[in-house]
Amino acid sequence: MHSTTALTSRPLTARPFNVRPMSRISALVLITVTFGLLSACSSNSDKDILSEQEYYREAREAIEDRSMIVAQDKLQRLETHYPFGRYAEQAQLELIYVHYQMGDMEEVLAQSERFIRLHPLHPQVDYAYYMRGLATYDMGFVFVERYLSDDRERRNPLPLQDAFDYFQQLTTRYPDSPYVLDARARMLYLRERLASYQIEVASYYMKRHAYLAAANRCQDVLVHYQKTQAVGDALAIMTEAYRALELNDKADDALAIFKLNYPDHPQLASGKFKKSGLAEVDRRSWINVITFGLID
Repeated sequence: MHSTTALTSRPLTARPFNVRPMSRISALVLITVTFGLLSACSSNSDKDILSEQEYYREAREAIEDRSMIVAQDKLQRLETHYPFGRYAEQAQLELIYVHYQMGDMEEVLAQSERFIRLHPLHPQVDYAYYMRGLATYDMGFVFVERYLSDDRERRNPLPLQDAFDYFQQLTTRYPDSPYVLDARARMLYLRERLASYQIEVASYYMKRHAYLAAANRCQDVLVHYQKTQAVGDALAIMTEAYRALELNDKADDALAIFKLNYPDHPQLASGKFKKSGLAEVDRRSWINVITFGLID
């Protein structure tokens, strides 16, 4: 067992220094040495600061060598020491690219929005608009979502909607931008995903017998997501939902458009409409549902 020593209650006293008064000559010498050291430190720190051109050149070399951490450091130093210099705005654009290559999409989004806000008339501001959309697009497709999950349509569509809106701003404001072609291709894919999400929600409503809500979701697909693959499914659900609501005129209109445009749809057999069975999934009473099957 370790022994312990009791602490004494006697207060501790500091040992006083034996201080002698400083002579005038010694004081002058001390002041001179101090100023000399300060000036030396100042000159050394000045030597550590490169010129604006050197920072940018070294940053570009680091980017070419795929040394993004070094490039980030050089560009940040350039912006810090020369915030209004010749290369300052270009350094901000290069930083957006560097952060994207490093996979830091949140920083790409923040830097892009900052550049758009500070330099709305810059000749390369279209690049910032494009990277803002691209960062938001990538944040909506994380690794697990891309490769490990098959249930894509159930996910939160808000980041994808934001990405679509950002790309749309680019194509509207800068139709001649070299980034428009890629942005439009991504917008086509995003429209398909967003339309599929609406169909998934409509199917959920059908299973819960919320037929009007399901029909409204499908109507949204017809209005906002024309020419997507989801339109056929939307018309099929609308036909079934309106029939369940006994709105026969609306059901007949939806079915006529459905037959005309999608004759090979799985819910059309020899021109006759087949129910999807979504409304038959859950026929329990509301008492059974809220009591988790214990009653009724």
